[in-house]
Amino acid sequence: MKKQSIKLKIKALYRDLSKKESAIADFILNDPKTASRMTISEIASELGFADSTIFQFTRKLGYKGFRDFRNDLLTEEFDPEISIHENIKQGDDYQKIAQKVFDSSIQSLQNTSSLLKNDMLEKAVNIVLKASRLSFFGVGGSNVVAYDAYHKFLRSPIPCQYGTDFHIQLMQASLMTENDCAIITTHTGLTKETLQIAETAKKNGSKIIAITSYPLSSLAKIADVVFVSVAEETGYRSESLSSRIAQLATIDTLFTITMFKNEKSAMSSLHRIRSVINATKEENTSS
Repeated sequence: MKKQSIKLKIKALYRDLSKKESAIADFILNDPKTASRMTISEIASELGFADSTIFQFTRKLGYKGFRDFRNDLLTEEFDPEISIHENIKQGDDYQKIAQKVFDSSIQSLQNTSSLLKNDMLEKAVNIVLKASRLSFFGVGGSNVVAYDAYHKFLRSPIPCQYGTDFHIQLMQASLMTENDCAIITTHTGLTKETLQIAETAKKNGSKIIAITSYPLSSLAKIADVVFVSVAEETGYRSESLSSRIAQLATIDTLFTITMFKNEKSAMSSLHRIRSVINATKEENTSS
């Protein structure tokens, strides 16, 4: 499985870095070629920090130490797939613009896929399968993802609920129990309304599965399982918009595994839904 690049690791954690850690991150992001050829002492001297500060920074990124970090940085320099997608330019024709948008979406899916772990998926699926009811939450643009998730999981044998309005979602969260599961989507993990919903559900003992681009966000800290969606900006499309395709794919993954693990009941609910939906379609009268 493709590894997540150092750039994206730093980006996911950047907002939660200390002042010194941000300075190290900026130094590496601004000139990765130079940084990849420096020793830990050289970087520390350049920034005026102790060697231990650089070491702890690499540990925060998930490395055993500086050597492993630098090896990855050196490898990425020669990997053309690691490079950032160029932004859309004024002279690009429509096909070129389309290609860049698709490339960005593909990269987002690949980067997000690299973060999915078997134990994390197993924990989330077990929570879903044991839930008496699934509640889907999201505000703003994330509400679209929550609605898509609700639309999918209606096909499952597990009772589901969803609301478009924040107050409705908050009311639903207030009635959740320790037997329920909340699946919450948010790009930043900082939206006040989203946090209020999550805290309300958590207070009632409900399990929380969060899908966010920031693993150290306030929402992630209270969630039982966190799926990280990774995205790049491209031209006029912000990372919050391009992250949605990764969030949707994560929901698809969770739904597919859930249905597979609960196949007998899943087939029954699928059959009932397909039967009623098929009745709404025009019959093919052509001979």
